[in-house]
Formats: sequence, structure tokens, C-alpha cells
Amino acid sequence: MTPGTGERDQIRTAMDRILGGAPERSDGAMTIVALAIEAGVPRNALTQRHTDLKAEFYQRVKERGAGSEDEERLRATIRELRKGAAATRRDLARARADIKALVRAVNQLTTENHQLREAQATRDRVVVPFPATIQPSRGPSSSPTWTTTPAP
Repeated sequence: MTPGTGERDQIRTAMDRILGGAPERSDGAMTIVALAIEAGVPRNALTQRHTDLKAEFYQRVKERGAGSEDEERLRATIRELRKGAAATRRDLARARADIKALVRAVNQLTTENHQLREAQATRDRVVVPFPATIQPSRGPSSSPTWTTTPAP
């Protein structure tokens, strides 16, 4: 008897039970995990040591046409998850842009607040409003001159 023959027999028997619809240890899903549970062997026994049995199992599942309902359900779930992930990425990009704009606004308001507090702290200064608005006007020279116009 060659090493692993008992394990191979366990896997073949479990394969027959699952494909026959009479699992004893697993949920009967047409997956390698369920086959490993049904056979009572570690999953890597199928994925590393007995890859031929893994291929045989998948071939037999494919021939039966079983699992297509599960596969379609999983593919639909994957599509929905991808759509959700794309929407989340878009939302995150918008949020990052909003954060940058909000940081700029907070910085501007903080600076203005600081300036107003300094101005309020120096009460000995008297602010006199101009009676008219000041507008630049261009004269014959290239430098602007300032003239006042009456306030409305």
C-alpha cells in the first residue's frame, strides 16, 4: 500500500457522498472545503498533495452541472460588492476634496478671528471710517492716482 492511499480512498468516498447528495459531515456544498470536511482531511491535502483528486472533483461537478446556481449567486454577489466598492471609492474621493476645502476655510477663518481679537484687544486705537469710497483712477502717467467719490 502506497503512502496516502487511505487518504485518497477517504477523499474518493467523500466525493461520491457529496455528488450523490448524501453528505455525512459537511453541508454538501460542491466545494473543496466541503470535500475536505467530508473526507476528514485538511484542505491542503486536496490543494497540495492530491491535486488530481481536486481536478477530478471539479470535473465531476462540472459534468453534473451542479454548482451553477451557487456559482451564479456568488458571481452576482461579487458584482454587487464591486459596485459598492466603486461607489465607496467615489465617495471617498469627494470627501477628501471636501476636507481640503474645509481645511482652507478653517485656516482663513482662524486667521481672521485672530486678527479681530488683536484689534479688539487694542482698544486705544480709534477707527475712523472714510466718508467716501476710494477708487484708483489712471491719469496721464502710468502710475495710478487715488481719488475719492462720495459714498452712496
